[in-house]
Order: sequence, then structure tokens, then C-alpha cells
Amino acid sequence: MVYTSSQQWPENYIERMDIPMLLDPVLLRSARQIYRTYYEVHPDLTQRPTGVAIDRYTHRGKLIFKKRPILLPQECFVPFSQLEAEIY
Repeated sequence: MVYTSSQQWPENYIERMDIPMLLDPVLLRSARQIYRTYYEVHPDLTQRPTGVAIDRYTHRGKLIFKKRPILLPQECFVPFSQLEAEIY
């Protein structure tokens, strides 16, 4: 089912941002480094990002502060909860 801008989302639409997903460990490491670098450059950061949009091939990315990120086809989204979580 495709929705145009004039149509509204159905009421039973499920927000997919809260579903845990497995990411490539290399992408996760790159996303953490992007966040760490941004935080070091901007230590007065008051607004917590929702995550990082990262290119699957180049591993370049940017912090996202909006609730619903718009991604390019080659990008994936790493939520902030996975940036902070450490796997032991």
C-alpha cells in the first residue's frame, strides 16, 4: 500500500523505530565514532540525537535529531540506544 502526501497514515500503523534490529558491527562501530567525534567537537551539546544515519558503503554519516529520519537508499539508521549499548 502506497500513501501519497495527501493521504494520512492508518491508525493501526506501527512505528518501526522501536523494533530492535541487528546491525553490521563495523557500521555500529563507525556510527559510534561519528557520535563520539561530534560530541568532542560540540561538548555543550544539549539536545540528544535520535541516532546516526550512516552510508552502508562509505561509512560516512551524520547525527539525526528528528524523530523520523529520511534516509537515502544506501543509508541505514542506527538509533541512539544502540550507540550507547555495549555488547559484552
